[in-house]
Amino acid sequence: MAGHVSIGLDGGAGQAVIGRPGFTGRDAEFAALRSALESSAPAVALIEGEAGIGKSRLLAELLDAVPASGPPARTLVAVCPPFRRPHTLGPLVDAIRQGVDRIAGLALSPLAGALRPLFPEWAADLPAAPEPAEDATAVRHRLFGALCELLDRMDVSVLAVEDAHCADEATLEFLLFLCARRTQQLSVVVTYRPEELPEDSAVRRLFSPLAPGATRLRVSLGPLDVAATAGLVSSMLAGEQVSDEFAEFVHRRTDGIPLAVEESIRLMGDRADLARRNGAWVRREIADIDVPPTIRDAVMERVRRTSRSARTLLEAAAVLTDPAPEELLLAVAGLSGAGRDDGGSGPDGQDAQAGLDEAVGSGLLVEDRRGLLAFRHVLASRAVYESVPAARRRMLHRRAGHALQGDSPPPLAQLARHFRDARDTGGWSRYAEQAADLALASGDNATAVGLLGELITEARLPGGTVARLAGKLRFATAEDMSRVRGVVLSLRGVLAEQQLGERDQAEVRAQIGRLELLAENHAAGRIELERAIPHLGHDPVAAAQAMILLGWAFGEARPAATHLGWLRRAAETMALPMAEEDRIRLRVNHVTGLLTLGEQEGWTEAALIPQDAPTTPERLQITRLHLNLGAMARQWGRYREARHYLAVARGLAERYRYNRYSTLIAAAECGLDWSTGRWEGLTERLPAIVEATEGAALTQLEARLTGHRLAAARGERAAAEQGLRQVLAGNSSAPECALDAAGALAALALADGDADAALALTEGPLSIVTGNGMWLSGVDFVPVRVEALTAVGGARTAEAERLVRGLAKWLRGRDMPAARAALSSCRALLAGARDERERAAALWARAARLWDALPRPYSAAAARERRAALLLACGHRTDGLALLEQVRADYAELGAGGDALRATAVLRTYGVTAGPPPAARRGYGNRLSPRELEVAGLVIGGRTNRDIGEVLFLSPRTVARHLDSAMRKLGVSSRTALAVRLVELGLGPGADAAGAG
Repeated sequence: MAGHVSIGLDGGAGQAVIGRPGFTGRDAEFAALRSALESSAPAVALIEGEAGIGKSRLLAELLDAVPASGPPARTLVAVCPPFRRPHTLGPLVDAIRQGVDRIAGLALSPLAGALRPLFPEWAADLPAAPEPAEDATAVRHRLFGALCELLDRMDVSVLAVEDAHCADEATLEFLLFLCARRTQQLSVVVTYRPEELPEDSAVRRLFSPLAPGATRLRVSLGPLDVAATAGLVSSMLAGEQVSDEFAEFVHRRTDGIPLAVEESIRLMGDRADLARRNGAWVRREIADIDVPPTIRDAVMERVRRTSRSARTLLEAAAVLTDPAPEELLLAVAGLSGAGRDDGGSGPDGQDAQAGLDEAVGSGLLVEDRRGLLAFRHVLASRAVYESVPAARRRMLHRRAGHALQGDSPPPLAQLARHFRDARDTGGWSRYAEQAADLALASGDNATAVGLLGELITEARLPGGTVARLAGKLRFATAEDMSRVRGVVLSLRGVLAEQQLGERDQAEVRAQIGRLELLAENHAAGRIELERAIPHLGHDPVAAAQAMILLGWAFGEARPAATHLGWLRRAAETMALPMAEEDRIRLRVNHVTGLLTLGEQEGWTEAALIPQDAPTTPERLQITRLHLNLGAMARQWGRYREARHYLAVARGLAERYRYNRYSTLIAAAECGLDWSTGRWEGLTERLPAIVEATEGAALTQLEARLTGHRLAAARGERAAAEQGLRQVLAGNSSAPECALDAAGALAALALADGDADAALALTEGPLSIVTGNGMWLSGVDFVPVRVEALTAVGGARTAEAERLVRGLAKWLRGRDMPAARAALSSCRALLAGARDERERAAALWARAARLWDALPRPYSAAAARERRAALLLACGHRTDGLALLEQVRADYAELGAGGDALRATAVLRTYGVTAGPPPAARRGYGNRLSPRELEVAGLVIGGRTNRDIGEVLFLSPRTVARHLDSAMRKLGVSSRTALAVRLVELGLGPGADAAGAG
């Protein structure tokens, strides 16, 4: 095809041959990048700059030069197209497809079976698909490992990613994963526009997880100076001289942006605005030249000067966006028989080829190494696209969609985009759903939510289809949650505008109810679920799930009997025929609902659920069951059982590599450690738990609450109060956290003698206990409320008595050790309010024994402190001071420094000389111990727990404990993330443990 355009000037007196611009003004950047890629160590190079600055040209020149002087290598270039909805890992998948035709001889491991959703055309040569993973994180981790293996087997030495600011989340996360590999051998080059990167973009973190020895280089491209601009213009004019005045004029009008320089020179050549005088190219008089101030205007003026066939092809290329073969361009442009759908007859083949040659020869389209054609720059593409009339644009999108349907495998994201913009709802719906399913299979929830959310909110689909699509939505992040409102409004619009049958209405209402509850609009959600259930008889799974949601006690105050009634109905529905996977999931939810209400039968039902299962989805539910049982056993005060259930859950999570559950289990263990007084190192573990549980709001709130309680016990009053108020403000979806945070704040107020403040803090949350009957969640709250009421006295004491009677009545027949200890504390407070000091002292002694039996040493010490005060008030000085001395020691051993100081101060008022509280046993804090570092270092080498145990003469269980501790301290939730974090910190076998933390 033609590479230059000859333009006649001055009535044929001379010709300006406008050629491809040379590579000018980037020598230093080129040399630095080339040195990095040709070094023996792998490199990660970032090339940043604004649109049109020359990033792609620099990359192309670099990739052309490096293989020529280095060892034989394969280079892959992944281009991120500016789609409104990126395709999961699409740039990487396309690059790999272009890099290898077949994989039969690559000797891939079974891990490569995870690649099947991305490369269905290779199904015959890929290993079998692995069992389903437990969540999106695990799916993605496994997929990333398989992609790394594939790149290694392909002998890729350089992976270049262009326009990373347009990349999907999964592609960027893969780059992070790739760059952090300890065995990383290939180099990575990434281009992007910094002004279009979000602040939290993974591109900004690509340097942080580099493998040991890797080279890092960041190149920022700026505008060309006048001299470099003159060189660029000269290169386009066959290397001939350019006058200084002309160079300055071009630089001034283009700001030295290479793309703007090129477009301006081409336009001036098209207009015959260049003249040759005294052996140099010059401009005409400035009054005669009007160079458009923007690239867009320059591009469009050039397009208007091309022939009709060339313009049509340029429009087709702008609609396609991606590089395309000639045949596809011609089909979309309607210049071939296959592409015409308007009944007309286009130019003959000779005219079509001439138009193609003209479009390429003008420099607007370029041909890449694969022979594919596309605009040289996205700015030019967007300018042409936006100039196409809307009706014609829809026609071109329709042609593109029909032409691409024949590709194998079909480009789902592109097809969804083309049919959407063609206003072909059927095609859009079909391919967007398939693209979303692929995203879900790849662990990319964000892309799936975007695709389905857009489809639901914009496509005006039938009600049944909308309900089915809404059922696939899984919201995990705050960004995902922002879409819930729009989806709910669309579903309500379906109900209002479409004539739906009872079944379809019920399915839509069930989804509205689920999403309203998710958005914390509890009353609205319950109304829709209650209206849906009578008409969900055809779908027992959906009916039972709706009943269980109504059975869970959260949101507005409703009697516990109401919730229990829904759970009983759900149990009957679960007996109907359904898939075993669905049945186990529903049973786990049902058991959790019963235990939350304090129903003893929940434990009986839990014992009937199998302890293992043949399929991954069922095993996931069994792991979740034990996690939930551990959390509920802790709330009931059955701490030894809680420890057992969490250990079982941890064993299942480790055995089947359920990394997400490992994080949630670690969070539950932190809460249990707080309750049982295992505080050593807990303060250091909690921040990592908070970070790792992003997206699990309740778990994260509980971890924050534990941290603030610890701060209060240590005497860090201001920090504790501020943190507790933050938890209280963010509690709408976690009523138990609201109760605990309000109770802890009220206890601080009572310690200050401010009973009125304590009453105000506990007034609102009280309805959760008395209105919803959630006495179980009020175990720590009710005693504080009773103390506040009795401190005010008068009629409020009678209110306290009614509250204690309500707790006692609810507790009858329930095996809840924590609630029984709390009840004894409440009765001791009432006895004290009646000035029955001896009886109150005895009740506090009983409460301390009950807390000890759990064991819950902090609450036991607090009960003994109360008893000691009463003994002293009754004149039992010796016994009271001896008990108080024991209390001081108990607080100090726990690490409750603030409480220990308070006890010390009281002892001193009685003339008892008390030294400083004994220091608690010193641990490593947030640093890795030598043994933890030794174990973690062997993980970097890829060893299993059994392998590590054989090397270090430890049992696999002990190895697992050390690894869990190391992951908690470093704030990660998987073995891979642990290895990456150690590499980041420069730690590994032989490193100093003091450096970790």
